[in-house]
Amino acid sequence: MAVPDISVEDLNQQLQGATPPVIIDVREPVEYEICHLPNATLIPLGTLPERFTEIPRDVPVVVQCHHGGRSARAVAFLQQQGYTNAVNLAGGIHAWALRIDPSVRTY
Repeated sequence: MAVPDISVEDLNQQLQGATPPVIIDVREPVEYEICHLPNATLIPLGTLPERFTEIPRDVPVVVQCHHGGRSARAVAFLQQQGYTNAVNLAGGIHAWALRIDPSVRTY
C-alpha cells in the first residue's frame, strides 16, 4: 500500500509557517539521541500500536524515521486506524541532514 509522503523541502517550508505539523519520530531512542528534528515526539515503531492514540487526528502529522521505511509502515498503520492526516517524510532524517540542515548528525 502506497502512503502519502512529503519532501524534506516541503516540510521545512511548513515548519516555518503559522501552523507547523506535528512530527512523530518512529526510530529507536538511541537513534533519537544521535539526532532528531526540533519538537519531534518519539514514538518508536514497536510501541505505535499501544501509543497511536497520542497522535492528533485534527492537525497535519509528519512521521519520520532514518530513511523513510519505518515511517511509511507507521503511516500505513495509522491509516488502518482511520487517520487521514498523516504523511511519511520521504528520505527521513538522513535526507533532512543532506538537503536542509547539514548540522544534523548522520549515521
